[in-house]
Parts: sequence; structure tokens; C-alpha cells
Amino acid sequence: MTDPGQRLRSSLTDQSASTVEFDSPIAMEALRATRVLHAADQEPFPAPGRIRVITIANQKGGVGKTTSSVNLGVALALYGLRTLVVDLDPQGNTSTALGVDHSVGTPSVYDALVGDSSLAEVVHPTTATPLLSCVPATIDLAGAEIELVSVVAREYRLRRAIETHLQELPPEQRPHYVLIDCPPSLGLLTLNALVAGDEVLIPIQCEYYALEGLGQLLNNIDLVRRHLNPGIAVRTILLTMYDGRTRLADQVAEEVRNHFGSLVLDAVIPRNVRVSEAPGYGQSVVTYDPGSRGSTSYVEAARELAQRGVALPPLPSRPTPGAPVGAPVGAASPHRSAATVPVPPSPEETP
Repeated sequence: MTDPGQRLRSSLTDQSASTVEFDSPIAMEALRATRVLHAADQEPFPAPGRIRVITIANQKGGVGKTTSSVNLGVALALYGLRTLVVDLDPQGNTSTALGVDHSVGTPSVYDALVGDSSLAEVVHPTTATPLLSCVPATIDLAGAEIELVSVVAREYRLRRAIETHLQELPPEQRPHYVLIDCPPSLGLLTLNALVAGDEVLIPIQCEYYALEGLGQLLNNIDLVRRHLNPGIAVRTILLTMYDGRTRLADQVAEEVRNHFGSLVLDAVIPRNVRVSEAPGYGQSVVTYDPGSRGSTSYVEAARELAQRGVALPPLPSRPTPGAPVGAPVGAASPHRSAATVPVPPSPEETP
């Protein structure tokens, strides 16, 4: 009789292997978990054609912004793409889920927005994977909106911090993805995130109330595009907290797909208790319970996000090598894209 462990290992090397031998729920979950945990041994996600700075925003609370930022970031990094997650929520939940200290006094995004610190000084490694780093948020960020009121070009603080950081990094260390987790509001912090990003990912909870404030968010994004950041666009919609036992979830999902069409990812994030448990252990669900439905759904969403990134057209750019020494980043144009830095090499090209 074939050893079950050997059958499981063999299935990892043969993606087309029949699942008949793994038809029990426990065996299937073990197979899914092993595939996620051994992601480095599989074909990595494709690298994007440019650095993607994605703002994850929705002014409604509890729709999965932080959970999506954490798990998409971990999944992208596990599958070979360098990823930087910026926690812009004063609650610091993203930092907690990634196991990054965000107690008072910790160098954080507050120091980059309000102080004189560079982003490189406040970036912290995570325990999930060496390819994932995080800029944490501390409670100090709660007063940042008031402190930024009198600052010149306050809407561009985060954008310039990110651009400077990307330019200073060697090409082989630049992230492929920068994910910005926004607070549940449409204040100055979210505005900074929308100005800093090149695209917006909107998580939508599969419940009726989640649709009510969506029009206001889209109007605000349109205002930012017209006045502050012409390059910003909603490129991705992610359905979260889907409960297949209710007709309401199906109705909301259908309505969102009818309205937004191809912007909606095929992957849907189900309600799953493991997703809620993981932050209590300082982990993402992808590393806490890799065989759970929540984990595999986020991996599929990250895979789809990465595949769509390959086909994205390049953004208008201005070459940086000829810039005068000491010239402030973005001085020539407040709308300069983060894509003006050279595109990082794909995982296959990285030594």
C-alpha cells in the first residue's frame, strides 16, 4: 500500500494529479495546506510590468480592508513577489496581523508623514516571509490629520515618501507591490493614500449596507483623479465575507458583478472563522491555517491580481537618472507616478 505521505508529496509535483485519492475532507485540506506552505517550490506568480502601488480603500468599516491587505500581501510574497505593506490605519491592525511591533515609540508611518524620517527608517521585516516587509502604524497616527493641516502639499506626503524610498533602493530590492491599508474614513490619511496610489482595490462585503457608501467613495476617487492624481483608477473589486447559505450574498455579488464587470475578481473570500482567529496569533490566515477555505481563497485572489498585473499598460513616466543631485522628488510635477522608478526584475531574474 502506498504511503499517504508519499502520495501527498507526489501530488505537489503534479498539479494535474487526480484528487480521487484525496477525496476525504481532511486529506484535501492537508493537500491544500502543503501546496500553500511549499509555494516557493511551485511556479511563482508572474511579476508585474511595473511597480504596482495599490490603495486598499473603503470608508465603511468591517468590510475586510485590513484582512485583505495582510493576506494578499503574504500570498504575493510567498509566491515570489517582493511586497511592502503600508499600515495607514491608527488602529494598527495590519501591523498586528503581520507580527510587527506598533507600540508607542516604534518608528512608524507617522514619522514619515509628519516627521523627517524616510520610509527606509520605518520599514520593518515580517515573520511571514523574507519577501514581505511592513511600515507599521502607531496610535500617534490618530493625530496626524490635525498636524498635517498646516503642512504644505500635505496630500502628497505619503506619495513622496514612497517614491523616494523606491528610488533609493537597488533595483533587485525594490518591491513589486506596495499595498496601502486605509482607515475606515475619507479623511486626510485616506486622501494621502489615494494620491500615493496608482490604482485602487475596493473590498466589498456581501451585504446590503456595504453598497450604500460605495457611490461616495467612487465620487471621492473621481475628485482625486481630477485635481490631485490623474493616474488613479479603480482596477480591482474584491468580494469578501461571502456566505453561500444566504440568498442575500448571491444577490449582492451578482449586483456588484453586473455593475463593475471585469473589475471584480473571480475569487470570492468566504466567511471563515480561521480568518478572524489568525490575527490573534500575529499571523495571516495564509500562514495560520493554509488549508482553510479563507487561506486558499486569498491565494487565488492574489494569483488573479498578479496575473492581471502583467497586462497593465505602462504609466506615463519621466526618466530619473538625469535629475539634478539633491532635487526634491516630484518637484517637476506633483502628479509624477511611482512607476517612474525602474521596474524591479522578475523573481526568475533575481539572484
